[in-house]
Amino acid sequence: MNPKVVVVMPAYNADRTLRMTYEQLPKDAVNLVILVDDGSTDATLDVARQLGLEIFVHNRNYGYGANQKTCYTEALRAGAAVVVMVHPDYQYDPTLVPQIIQPILDDQADVVLGSRLKGGGALAHGMPWWKYLANRFLTGVENRVFGLHLSEYHTGYRAFRREVLESVNFTANSDKFVFDQEIIAQVVGAGFRIAEIAVPTRYFAEASSASFVASTVYGLRILAVLFWYTLHRRGLRRSRRFDSLRARYTRLPS
Repeated sequence: MNPKVVVVMPAYNADRTLRMTYEQLPKDAVNLVILVDDGSTDATLDVARQLGLEIFVHNRNYGYGANQKTCYTEALRAGAAVVVMVHPDYQYDPTLVPQIIQPILDDQADVVLGSRLKGGGALAHGMPWWKYLANRFLTGVENRVFGLHLSEYHTGYRAFRREVLESVNFTANSDKFVFDQEIIAQVVGAGFRIAEIAVPTRYFAEASSASFVASTVYGLRILAVLFWYTLHRRGLRRSRRFDSLRARYTRLPS
């Protein structure tokens, strides 16, 4: 029996791109698509209903991290063995779902990131130069802190083995964009394996694009996460965010 693959879509005002994203998902590789709407004010919910998606709705806009918390919680409740986050803004290529889950199915990784920088074409595909430089700088710092050699940590295209989401304390993370880096720190701290594949991206008006100021704040928050993670790993200041839930207890023999 094949593992159950659930695609989760954290949505906010994605009515113009949701249908394109969904229609290009390889349905033979996906068992269920869950959309979580974070207080959209456009027709996102109408489109989602037309597509027959499983829908969960926040009563207001809580933030990207809060959206992911609901996505992962509901995917686990639905019995997912592998959970793939696909942004409904059509920035990431949805046809690559089989490739992003394959290292997990082959038991070569527990988490797979779809890297925009691995293929070397991010600038050619429209990534602003200042975002590219900031991404490279932050990735270098993160590689040093985590002891890894990844090409990018800031992608929104991610796949998780079920056991990862059951083990890390993702509900303790921020409700904002820095959730993405907090969960990676948790994954590294718990000793899970991370792989990456190259993914092309699209930059256009309907795709999400943070401003320079918002990106700067995001970068500073990432550095703060790395600072507190380093203190935690060195035992200087423990944080429950970075403790594996399964590491907190031991099952005694009968």
